[in-house]
Amino acid sequence: MTDEAWSTRGRRDAGADAPTERLPPQEAATEEPPPQRASDDPYAPRGYGREAYGFDPSVIRQDRYGPAGPPPDHHDAPPPGYDYDEEEPPRRRPPAARRPRPRPRRRRGGRVLAWLLAVMLIAAVGGYFYLDSRLNRVEALWDYPGRPADTPGTNWLVVGSDSREGLDAEDRRRLRTGHAAGRRTDSMMLLHFGDGGTTLVSLPRDSYVPIPGHGSNKLNAAYAFGGPKLLVRTVEQATGIRIDHYAEIGLGGFVGVVDAVGGVEMCIKEPLRDPKAGLNLRPGCQTLDGAEALGFVRTRKFADGDLERVRNQRKFFAALMDKATSPGVLLNPFRSIPLALNSASNFTVDEGDHLVDLVRMMWAMRGLSGGDGLTTTVPVGGFGSSPGVGSYVRWDKAKSEALFKALREDEPIPSDAKGG
Repeated sequence: MTDEAWSTRGRRDAGADAPTERLPPQEAATEEPPPQRASDDPYAPRGYGREAYGFDPSVIRQDRYGPAGPPPDHHDAPPPGYDYDEEEPPRRRPPAARRPRPRPRRRRGGRVLAWLLAVMLIAAVGGYFYLDSRLNRVEALWDYPGRPADTPGTNWLVVGSDSREGLDAEDRRRLRTGHAAGRRTDSMMLLHFGDGGTTLVSLPRDSYVPIPGHGSNKLNAAYAFGGPKLLVRTVEQATGIRIDHYAEIGLGGFVGVVDAVGGVEMCIKEPLRDPKAGLNLRPGCQTLDGAEALGFVRTRKFADGDLERVRNQRKFFAALMDKATSPGVLLNPFRSIPLALNSASNFTVDEGDHLVDLVRMMWAMRGLSGGDGLTTTVPVGGFGSSPGVGSYVRWDKAKSEALFKALREDEPIPSDAKGG
């Protein structure tokens, strides 16, 4: 197309009556036009160029739109002076503050763990109150006139009775418990723990002491006369120590607790044989099951009778508490759950005592078998007998008072106050 034809194109398209606008002729190019951009360049003109029309159309566009050139459009060429060889500057990323932050994904495992912990907590709390409700409770501690004042430390009266409650005929035959009715106290121990250490003192059942309202008699007669209330009062007035907690277990409960922990290891110095107690043990260290343990703590087949028996009771009871609070029992549900059920069902405590108090008592005794603390018997001063009472044991007044004074003041026991 010639220059004159191009200049009159607008007039022909607009009609015959349109005014003629003649454009100046294009001057001959004196300089080599810039090279056309590659087809993959987004700024390259599409369908325009010297090759398509035979001349440079940018001159017409400048004449039509002025020196600034045409408005930006993806079909238009870049502004004059654009360097085709220069690379396009990289696009800038928006500031970090403007970028949307991804929402943290909630981990499903964390939610499941939280639910498991909540269920375990609810089960533990519910299990505690369930076991606490299974404890047998009696009124053992009461404020009678002249009761000793409260003293430092914690004092427990731990009683083992010969109650056959819960044993059928087969159990009585297997355990050799006999058929005696009622309840009597086969063993009585005073447990004290505090800043002065832990002390477990055996109170021989044949101890001759004053019983309020019944004169002087054997200590175990107090239980037969008035049950736990009279027994606690008798012990408090004989020792001057205020009892804070009371715990009692019968024969069947004792066997159940021992079997629940898987037996207790004891070292026997000499053969023990007692047909009445169903006991036949060989010398050496061995694990005693519930039936064997019951015979071991009940037998009096010794030269000094009841005094050797109370020593065996202290030794076994300390070993039992140490086994019951060991990791092998507490972390084993096949041991800990039967232990908790047997303890809660077979222990009798005061009305103000709870399961947590029983656990504290067991935990305080856990080191006695290993030598942590002291196990002893009330110092004995002699023996006696009377027609209405039979043979009995008298306490050494000076030594026993030194022992009880140290317990009342929560101090270590003097060496001359130990009864063996």
